[in-house]
Amino acid sequence: MSKESEAPAESGGESTLTVLLAGGVNLAIAVMKLVAGILTGSAAMLSEAAHSVADTFTEVLLLTALKRSARPADRKHPFGYGKERYFWSLLAAVSIFASGSMFAFYEGFSTVFGESAEQTRPLVGYIVLALAFALESVSWVQSFRQVRSEARAENRPLWTYLRLIDDPAPKTVLFEDSAALIGLVLAFAGLGLHQLTGSSVWDGLASIAIGLLLACVAYLLGRTNRGLLIGRQADPSIVFGIRDHLAAAPEIEAVVDLQTMLMGTDQVLVCARVDFNDALGAADVERACVRMAGELTELCNDVTEVFIEPVPRTDPELRATVLARYGETNWTQYPKS
Repeated sequence: MSKESEAPAESGGESTLTVLLAGGVNLAIAVMKLVAGILTGSAAMLSEAAHSVADTFTEVLLLTALKRSARPADRKHPFGYGKERYFWSLLAAVSIFASGSMFAFYEGFSTVFGESAEQTRPLVGYIVLALAFALESVSWVQSFRQVRSEARAENRPLWTYLRLIDDPAPKTVLFEDSAALIGLVLAFAGLGLHQLTGSSVWDGLASIAIGLLLACVAYLLGRTNRGLLIGRQADPSIVFGIRDHLAAAPEIEAVVDLQTMLMGTDQVLVCARVDFNDALGAADVERACVRMAGELTELCNDVTEVFIEPVPRTDPELRATVLARYGETNWTQYPKS
């Protein structure tokens, strides 16, 4: 468990590098696409310009998230500001939809159902798209390299790691850059088909496709950050590691209930209800609680707060609560054999 928690702890600086690189690339590409869109009159190119502007704004929000979530705990926020990273990342997902996707839909439908527009200087569009693809590839490689190395450090498939990741920054950049590369291909197709057929409908359809792509990315990122803001359980490997460590303690007869919640990136809150050996005195229980809390924070670097509550395992109301939350199968995993 401790080995798996070491990789994320080292990713804070790399997340900042990933976001900064993506922001610089997106800003440069946005300017190029805007100029090309004006010169060519391509709706898809203008949609891609809006896409890059949205991505640039997203990187600003992600940098804000990284900075503000790192503030230490204080009296007003005793558990720290870790969840600010999720809030600002959620705003980043909303900005992708509001800025990029809606503009792409507007340009696309206006082109498809409006008057046919004449295409001018398509070569400029092709050159800009090629340069943008090269630049976006640099940012994509950095984000993919970070996510893949962290997934390998935890010995997990890439998609499983992305599903369980508690740092939305690299996931957001990876999804953004992947959507950007696909969007460039769509814009290239729209531009080329417009030139071959002389119909601007293809250009408009490419713009609509870009809008759908951005809407899907915004939904996926928004769903991820919504779950983190609500209060998602910690990584299952951490939960099972905590359960096994507590169950192995000589003072504990059974782990009655175990709740965990992500309080931020690499920050896990642990609340455990355990049935202590009845032969122990009050002082023994107190010392055991302090010792086990320290052991859990040493065992897993992500664990930052531990609360251990002594309870009787036979209490019917508590048992019903645990059964309602986890079900019979999960309940049978918790008592110590």
